[in-house]
Amino acid sequence: MFGHMNEPFSVSRDVTAIIIPVGEAIILREGTSGFITQALGGSFTVYVEGNLFRVAGADADAIGKEPVPPPAVPDNATDADIEQVIWEQLRTVYDPEIPINIVDLGLVYRCDIENRPEGGRFVGVDMTLTAPGCGMGDILVQDAQEKIAVIPTVEDVKVELVFDPPWNQSMMSDEARLQTGMM
Repeated sequence: MFGHMNEPFSVSRDVTAIIIPVGEAIILREGTSGFITQALGGSFTVYVEGNLFRVAGADADAIGKEPVPPPAVPDNATDADIEQVIWEQLRTVYDPEIPINIVDLGLVYRCDIENRPEGGRFVGVDMTLTAPGCGMGDILVQDAQEKIAVIPTVEDVKVELVFDPPWNQSMMSDEARLQTGMM
């Protein structure tokens, strides 16, 4: 189930959640109830006692959902194969307040793949935020990094937050501008 919803849930075990938009981690205790308001990219935005929180996909079971399996790649995957999977993974990273992925928002500026002499690949990504002071910036960077790190043959990932050039709405895909009514 993806997109907007208002599905009730009850926490089945203590789970770490991130306060939106502050970006601070808290523990939602077993038995806490609320509503899942967004389920995109394997993570969940939940509404509990007047506040929004982000629950990672790896902890989906704590709110009664299935965790998302890691991506598969072909045997002897080429750099082009891996790059395609990286972009697919980055399209599963969503701003928890805007239901649009970071690729369509135009937040990813660079994605480089290096083959390591000892085997495996290093991936370097530059991304930005829609607003420099966004408290969720570190969370989005971590989410992007984790989603790339689970790709087979990727040994190391570095996602850097950059603010040059400054992000603006013209960097959004046509689909994202349509979705937000900015077209």
